[in-house]
Amino acid sequence: MKMGNYIGHTSEEGRQQLLIDHLKGTSLLAERFASVFDAPEWGRMAGLYHDIGKYSAAFQRRILEDGPLVDHSTAGALLMKKIKNVPLALCIASHHSGLLNMGTKFSDVTDGTLMGRLKKELKGKLDYSAYRQELPEPVPIRKAPAFLYGKDQFYYSFFIRMLFSCLVDADFLDTERFVNDGKVQRGGFATMQELHDLFFAYYATFGKPTTPINQKRQEIYQQCLDAAEKEPGMFSLTVPTGGGKTLSSLAFALKHAIKYKKQRIIYIIPYTSIIEQTADIFRNILGDGNVIEHHMNVDYDKDYDKNYDDDKKEDDGLNRKKLATENWDAPVIVTTNVQFFESLFAAKTSRCRKVHNIANSVLIFDEAQMLPEPYLRPCIRSMGELVANYRCTAVLCTATQPSLETYFSRIGEGLKVREICPDTQGLYEFFRRVTYRFMDVDSLESLAAQLKEHEQVLCVTNSKKDARDLYQLMAGDGCYHLSTFMYPAHRRRVLAIIRQRLKDGLPCRVISTSLIQAGVDVDFPVVYREIAGLDSIIQTGGRCNREGKQRTEDSIVSIYDLPKPMNRIPAFVRRPIEITQMVAKDHADIASAESIKAYFDQLHYTLGEDQLDSKDVLKRLEMNKPAFTEIAKDFKLIEEDSRTVFIPIDDDLDNQKILAQLRSGVCSRSILRKANQYMVGVYENQFRKLEETNKLEALEFGLYVLTDPAAYDPDTGLVVNMEDGIGIFL
Repeated sequence: MKMGNYIGHTSEEGRQQLLIDHLKGTSLLAERFASVFDAPEWGRMAGLYHDIGKYSAAFQRRILEDGPLVDHSTAGALLMKKIKNVPLALCIASHHSGLLNMGTKFSDVTDGTLMGRLKKELKGKLDYSAYRQELPEPVPIRKAPAFLYGKDQFYYSFFIRMLFSCLVDADFLDTERFVNDGKVQRGGFATMQELHDLFFAYYATFGKPTTPINQKRQEIYQQCLDAAEKEPGMFSLTVPTGGGKTLSSLAFALKHAIKYKKQRIIYIIPYTSIIEQTADIFRNILGDGNVIEHHMNVDYDKDYDKNYDDDKKEDDGLNRKKLATENWDAPVIVTTNVQFFESLFAAKTSRCRKVHNIANSVLIFDEAQMLPEPYLRPCIRSMGELVANYRCTAVLCTATQPSLETYFSRIGEGLKVREICPDTQGLYEFFRRVTYRFMDVDSLESLAAQLKEHEQVLCVTNSKKDARDLYQLMAGDGCYHLSTFMYPAHRRRVLAIIRQRLKDGLPCRVISTSLIQAGVDVDFPVVYREIAGLDSIIQTGGRCNREGKQRTEDSIVSIYDLPKPMNRIPAFVRRPIEITQMVAKDHADIASAESIKAYFDQLHYTLGEDQLDSKDVLKRLEMNKPAFTEIAKDFKLIEEDSRTVFIPIDDDLDNQKILAQLRSGVCSRSILRKANQYMVGVYENQFRKLEETNKLEALEFGLYVLTDPAAYDPDTGLVVNMEDGIGIFL
């Protein structure tokens, strides 16, 4: 073929994109993305040579004559091997399949590793040397970012992941632009300066604070503004419930982003219930179109190579907010711990696309004490890497600050955690609204009797089974149940009723699992909490006397201990309970800053270093050649495999419309996002019980529909066997 005749993509209507145009377009985007972390030449070269395998006769037959499938990724990797650039070889070889394992010199050509792929010989119709007609020969890159020198393999693997993200996002965006003839509109968000101005205009409407509590909140707010002027790095914001952390942390993020030219603000939150509440606040202030929520109980994102390869086209009817969830190209992102950290250790292209857009951001880790212990060290290491080498600022924001300074200091001297509000104990004393007391109960029946003595009371249990059993002992007017066996829309309806009854002073007795304890805005005069980890107890305490309308000594959080065989309680629940009991013996006030520090210090010590990285993720990344595929499989913050069940609601028109679409095979992201509001997650053993008793209908895409109306209780949700398995919590 002659120069200028090589085709990279074709559209359904017959348009053709020249291969050289695709390579140059991808190169420009990848170069811009990688420049954020001082690697523009790396991004440029990755984009320019990623598809040179398409210069082969076999590929041109594939695209022009519908010939057989062709490996076009190995060619660019072989070219990078010639200039001894292993990171780019890995990125290019992986750009459709997902990040490959590195492999060894003994790897076989068919084993799916980079070293194996580099043993392939591309001759005859697979010869790609025609690229020389349109591209210059690549030359070695002389300069790598300084942080790669003299360090362990973790830095190296993280850099590869960032480059890979730049490449696959750039490739996707350039392909999308051609295939859709520029009709898919991304972006269009407000600038960071516009968001800054919107926020401070909103805050100005509050006027000068006149009450002591609002004056203290203003003091915290001002400390956040002052801290925003400081150099980027690691911060903590340790403020008790009621101190206004949400608005103050947003003020910090916006001011800091303007001063240091950060490209976005990312809130990372453990629970979707908190995300929805936080995102609602942000949308009210910053505008609905400028805040992107990215969370689903099930990730239905398709693999990149199923979205955009040379044969398949993705539906372009998604709006810019939904498109922004693909690569986080928006100014404000609100997401989950699971989505954030699993993306940082992912291998799939669809999960990795967003990673480069985390660089140069302000990261707010809300409820930082909820970082999962089995993955604590890898999470901390990745947070430290983002701050130290990818221009991020991170804020650990919580009412019960875990002791993480030691772990950050190991990464580098520049990762000292600076507290924004240093008088932690003073703030605790000011915002103290409850009194904690320990008590014993001999049965759920006696606990129910005590709860019935209160007109308005919240009781939080450690298990779904106890929550349901206790509710059934108390069921009656003004009594409500909450657990994740209720689909999200059901829980929101019940929470709305609870809030209104509390506001109106009506009887309101709520039995809930721990889903209510963090970030759910309710205010009870009395709270009961089954003994648990100290952080969980204090979070539950934040639902008592939240508005400070009662005296502290009258607002009792009773910590009860039901007689149970400890060997039947899972270790991940039992250990925090035992440490709470130890701390309570040594500290009169279990909610003090000193008590909280003692709790986390003991928890991490008891777990040991190995249990803070239970899958040896760091060890494998620090010492060995990166095994990206295996690590991605192992790094799962939610360990237990779960299935989702759609709950049909006969008198809900939206529900029935969604169900009809699912049954007809319609499964767009938009439909699945709506369907998620009617989904309940169950563990594998519970799923089997439902399936064995013919209560489920299987649909396409791994979805299931509940077919037995009696299996969903209108008060307590999905009825499953709760006698076995660990899926009884939350």
